[in-house]
Amino acid sequence: MSTEQPDITAGSAEKAAEKPDAAPGSTEKPDADNGGAEKPDTAPGSTEKPDAGKGGTEKPDADNGGAEKDGAGAAEAAKAEAAKADAATGAESGTADPWTSFGPASEPVPGRVRRVVRAVGRVFTHEWTLAGVAALALAVLITWPTLRYPLHTIPHDIWDPTLQAWQMAWSGHILLTDPTQLWHSNTHYPESWSFAFSDTLLGYAPAGMIGTGPVAAVLRYNIVFVLAHALALLGAYALVRQLGAGRTGAAVAAAGYATAPWLLAQAGHLHVISNGGIPLALAMLARGHGWSLRHGYRPERRRAAWAFAGWLVAAWQITLGFGIGLPFAYVMALIAIVAPVMWYIRRHWGWGVKRPFGVRLLLADLWGGAIFAATGALLAIPYFKVAELHPYAKRTIEEIELYSPPVSGFFTAPAESRIWGGLHEPARAALPWHPEMTLLPGFVLYGLALAGLFFSIWTVRQRLLLLAGVLVTGILAMGTRFFDGTFTYRPLFEYLPGWDGIRTPGRLMLWTTLLLGVLAAGAVSAFVVRVSEIAANWVPPRPGVWLRLATLLPLILVLVEGLNVTKHPIVPAQPAALRTVDGPMLVLPTNQNVDQNVMLWSTSDFQQVVNGGSGFTPQALADIRAAAGTFPDVTSVDYLRQRGVRVVVLLRDRVAGTSWEHAADAPVTSLGIQREELGDALVFRL
Repeated sequence: MSTEQPDITAGSAEKAAEKPDAAPGSTEKPDADNGGAEKPDTAPGSTEKPDAGKGGTEKPDADNGGAEKDGAGAAEAAKAEAAKADAATGAESGTADPWTSFGPASEPVPGRVRRVVRAVGRVFTHEWTLAGVAALALAVLITWPTLRYPLHTIPHDIWDPTLQAWQMAWSGHILLTDPTQLWHSNTHYPESWSFAFSDTLLGYAPAGMIGTGPVAAVLRYNIVFVLAHALALLGAYALVRQLGAGRTGAAVAAAGYATAPWLLAQAGHLHVISNGGIPLALAMLARGHGWSLRHGYRPERRRAAWAFAGWLVAAWQITLGFGIGLPFAYVMALIAIVAPVMWYIRRHWGWGVKRPFGVRLLLADLWGGAIFAATGALLAIPYFKVAELHPYAKRTIEEIELYSPPVSGFFTAPAESRIWGGLHEPARAALPWHPEMTLLPGFVLYGLALAGLFFSIWTVRQRLLLLAGVLVTGILAMGTRFFDGTFTYRPLFEYLPGWDGIRTPGRLMLWTTLLLGVLAAGAVSAFVVRVSEIAANWVPPRPGVWLRLATLLPLILVLVEGLNVTKHPIVPAQPAALRTVDGPMLVLPTNQNVDQNVMLWSTSDFQQVVNGGSGFTPQALADIRAAAGTFPDVTSVDYLRQRGVRVVVLLRDRVAGTSWEHAADAPVTSLGIQREELGDALVFRL
């Protein structure tokens, strides 16, 4: 990541980039300099000078008597040679020049220890080190009390988060033991490809390789939850800095992106919170291509390694799930098409300026883009297989309509917002499905972005383009609510491959929030520059305390508006039966929520279980749930045996009010099954 600060004005590097014959990073001037005449060649180390001034052309002897000047020059040269001879003689005799005592003291050469200390100090005081530490510290604070009891509690609720804790545990476990079975998980028995029933968080598999069991899974989830917020902060900061904003403006954009009130409703969806790879990949790619919004393409700042790393980060982001990864993939595809076209047009038809690209950067893009595309294609195969085996799992436009938010959703905060949660309760009640329709990015962010349209470091053209991006992404986030989506969302749903798998259009608000942050950063950066200009006329020339606080006020307001009251419930303890009993088993009661807990509990041995929660309910699971509704009886036992189920575990603390409430007392001798107590559960062996 670059340590260079964005230029305030178009500087020398930018001018050098526009010279047609200068190589990137070269100090060689074009032939047009110094009158356009070539300098005469001299041998390396030679002290011989050309006969005359610029261009190496001789001046006529008529200037003040050329012959007299030659004689005077010869005399001066003789004196200089004599002085050099005297100095050499003094050096050989060991006599020091007494006048050196009046010269400046030489710089002391630091020792090895001091050099190491200085190098370490530079690392720890570097902007990106400080940004990373600040992002991590802020992530701990904005997610508190996630790390207060990380072994026992989990953010938001005990349903989807426990499913996702299982996902990380499963991917880590199976990649260590039998990678060929990755997509055929231990849940949803006897279904195949069951790991592709939801977004997989596969990119977190390395974390899943550390520790076993539900407690380790909960701890892992909580740590990753905090780190996901830190990456979102750092990624957004890096992107906006690369685009050309100042530090304070970039910090405001990062805070707005990572702590937006609408994201508080998504706290139970780690695959949505894990969005930091998006801005980070874009920042690295822009850095690698020497491009910024403020200064355009600067060939001398190209870095092929950064571009290649950006593609790798983008590929990793895709592995976390297609819910937000698929729109990102299409954005990357759009950039990959538009950017080369614009470069070609400007190179061949724009202002006659050559814009070099370079073989190394081209290879980095080709290899990186291929890895990105291959990652997406390979991950898509299991999902297409699931769609083939379960055609009823395909989203319908009617389902999209159910989750499409109205305009009022952009001004409504979720209940988890500390500032607006209570005040917006009536507005939430008017929304058909408020968990996915409360899309407020922050009123402070709205205000700063609006100010950025009139007062900004970005040009007017750039501001209008950013505004267009905000409007387009906002309209797409409305799904079918904007004129029935006829010319907006419906074409994407019907024609773009994979888009029909996205159930909730409102999550496209991620892009709207990012673009609003860039607009806001332009206004804040311009304000900071103006403060510096005012302070330059003071003595001493630096802003006072109140002016410094004024520049930080937007950042403080954005962070305050993002404060939350997210719940952290205690995760249900694992029943002893799920630590000792082998599968295939069915755990009763069974429904979408309880099954997600069962998935977490299975992380001790990963035995096969019928239970499972996902984005849809497989028909086989629905049939088993229906047949097991009368368990234990002849019909249910026979059906379960036919399906390969060998053990039924009844959780006695959860059966109250269900059809299994009296299963503990039902006679089972005539059924040919065995029943035993194991902790708080009853185990039926079929």
